[in-house]
Amino acid sequence: MLLLCNYYVTYRCNAYCEFCHFGNHSQFKNFPFANLEDFKSNVKQLSELGVKFIDLTGGEPLLHKDIAEMAKFAHDLKMQVSITSNGLLYHKFARQLAGNVNLLHFSLDSPDEDEHNKIRGIDCYKSVFKSIEIAKSLGEFPDILFTVTNETYKKLPRMHEIAKKHDLVLLVNPVFSYFGNPGLSEEAVDFVDEYCNGKFDIYLNKGFMKLRRAGGNDLNNPSCKAVSRVIVVSPENEIILPCYHFANDKIKIDRPIKEIRKSEKIKYFKKMEGRFDFCKGCTVNCYFEPSFAFPTNLYAISSLTSKFKYSYNKLIKQKIKKKILLNN
Repeated sequence: MLLLCNYYVTYRCNAYCEFCHFGNHSQFKNFPFANLEDFKSNVKQLSELGVKFIDLTGGEPLLHKDIAEMAKFAHDLKMQVSITSNGLLYHKFARQLAGNVNLLHFSLDSPDEDEHNKIRGIDCYKSVFKSIEIAKSLGEFPDILFTVTNETYKKLPRMHEIAKKHDLVLLVNPVFSYFGNPGLSEEAVDFVDEYCNGKFDIYLNKGFMKLRRAGGNDLNNPSCKAVSRVIVVSPENEIILPCYHFANDKIKIDRPIKEIRKSEKIKYFKKMEGRFDFCKGCTVNCYFEPSFAFPTNLYAISSLTSKFKYSYNKLIKQKIKKKILLNN
């Protein structure tokens, strides 16, 4: 059952993050932006196929001039829309995006301005807080996304204080191993897990941490559902298989997606999901989040409490806040 679409609207970025390959501008600066009409056609088809969540991602998704129209189109189809941004361009699109993004995340990599800007390779620390201020003034309730690395994990308590100060949820995203990045050390995993335990205003997928401690994806008993529950679309209007991070093949979207999903190639990748050699030890949470969406294994069961807490914060707590704002 398809659940999530990771739609790469561009591979371009206006930052140079140390932990992210999109910071390699020489590789991505000439890549195209997703075509708006292709986007609308694809997303309408995906909605009809049952996709409930769409992540408009990149690169920096707000570099796409049509990002607000894309978000509204998907939102009008009753999809849950998510966007993660470094905050540099949010002010340009804030009013157009308001009400059309269910999960708005602003990336903050350190509580210290100099360190955050160094990690990002650009002066954007103040832009994050300006974006939060703008978003809240429009009735939005964004999250702060903290990508935890081996260099920054001890800053987690201070990051939590910043989130509490702004009355926001802190999303803790342990950096995973891919494209040469080593991932978190055992010491860092222990620290993060212990600190986040029991805190209602921090989101950390416990199933994901359990998977990491077990050594990641097991080829003999794979947990990954990167093909059956996720569809990845590139700016070039291609379906990437089996996932973005370990792209092994692509299918041009030149016929109905429903037809493509029934093709022999898709059937092969479904059969092999989590079983390729490169899947060994994988902990790329972009795919394990939807893989753990249903309680089909111990990891999925472990993630339920985390998902419940986040859902409460986003769906119930925010509705209460909006009513208070409207009454005032």
